[in-house]
Amino acid sequence: MTITATNGNDVVALRLQQENLEPKRSIGNGTGIEDLDDDGKPRRTGSTISASAHIITAVIGAGVLSLPWCIAQLGWVAGPIALVIFAYITFYTASLLADCYRYPDPRSGKRNYNYSEAVGTFLGPRMQMTCGIIQYVNLFGYSVGYTVTAVVSMVAVYKASCFHKRGLGDTSCRISNFPFMVGFGICEVILSQIPNISELTVLSTIATLMSFTYSSIGVLLSVNKIAKGNTGKTSLTGVEIGPGFSVADKVWSTFSAIGDVQVAFSFSLILIEIQDTMKGPGENKKMKMANLISIMTTTVFYALCGCLGYAAYGNDAPGNMLSGIYDPMWLVVLANVCIVVHLVGAYQVYNQPLYAAVESWSSKKWENSKFVNHKYSVSIPGFKNKKCHINMFRIVWRSCYVIVATLLAMALPFFNDILSFLGATGYWPLTIYFPIAMYISRKEIKKYSSKWIALQSLNAFCLICSIVAACGAVRGISKSLAHNPFKAKN
Repeated sequence: MTITATNGNDVVALRLQQENLEPKRSIGNGTGIEDLDDDGKPRRTGSTISASAHIITAVIGAGVLSLPWCIAQLGWVAGPIALVIFAYITFYTASLLADCYRYPDPRSGKRNYNYSEAVGTFLGPRMQMTCGIIQYVNLFGYSVGYTVTAVVSMVAVYKASCFHKRGLGDTSCRISNFPFMVGFGICEVILSQIPNISELTVLSTIATLMSFTYSSIGVLLSVNKIAKGNTGKTSLTGVEIGPGFSVADKVWSTFSAIGDVQVAFSFSLILIEIQDTMKGPGENKKMKMANLISIMTTTVFYALCGCLGYAAYGNDAPGNMLSGIYDPMWLVVLANVCIVVHLVGAYQVYNQPLYAAVESWSSKKWENSKFVNHKYSVSIPGFKNKKCHINMFRIVWRSCYVIVATLLAMALPFFNDILSFLGATGYWPLTIYFPIAMYISRKEIKKYSSKWIALQSLNAFCLICSIVAACGAVRGISKSLAHNPFKAKN
């Protein structure tokens, strides 16, 4: 017996009408009813564990290696406190955001498939457009920044191998970043054809393991340095003002450090998209648990890398705790390889919301276009009854996107400073403002009530921190521009 339906509402109705009939029914193209969710889309199978893997892949970036420098600027008191405060704030607002996936009931209401759609549902179309612009500009910025960061590690692997053969410091081991950027771009072009974030679980799991590995290596190198007693000078307030380091330098470096800590917890812009992969019902509760697991895990690693790194290197802690280290060489090479593999996965996790937004808009704009909407089924060699679905628009659009991001990374190899700026300016609206505003709207919290004042105070505090961090990032950009940034660093 075949049942034909054309949309999600029909599917729900058919489920109710056929509740006690045979379980196998088909809809349209033969997809079983039991394989569809309440909105008529393929059943989501994500779990708390898979969501945690996606989040950790996005959260623990190579930026964790800069945390010893951050602690050095803030000191033993303010540094760890800043990590704990921003970890808690991010968890709190991420929990508010988890309840905005469905509307009006967070457990059984209509789904919001992405962040900007959730903002539009609760705050209106103008805020939705504003959120979309901020979100997608940041996602593109991460694409360029991840390319630059991955290439730095690729070059480090090459130089370690070269030094091993020719001796440490051999000038013939210098090489341009560009070939590595091209290689990284080609890899991302291929992986960008993974259709959606639900299909990235394996890649995210591998990337998560890689992030734990290189973070652990950083910790081990710090412990080894501490054990040998060859440590740098530390203090309660961090780098001290003195010859070669003025009051202004201290202020600017503190601002930059706050920005780096914020960037370390800037992952809310993809949380709704990750939640949309989870099996229902009760996605909000599962997502809150995934947030808790992820943030607790990452905060422990952040604290270990930051504090042990600072204890080892002191006030002279480098911007990357692995930079310039080649002993033991095999361990440093392994760490840099893990960074590259992790960033390959993180690149895809961050870009899937942007890919989906463009493809959804294009599908509606040119709904009769075969180029945009038709999918070709191709058998996978060696896998019986397994097929992949190829869409020509997806191939062209995603490939062009990666190429543009790679070319920009080649032109601006100092893009990490711009990434810090984007992270600082994106942290407040995406991680703080929109979740709080949606929560106030959903709960209908009265203006000037005690809860409203508390939420707006948190809002204002994070806004000030973001402005301060953005100022520090602007100074970093200006300093980079003063040193011929268009020449790739070796």
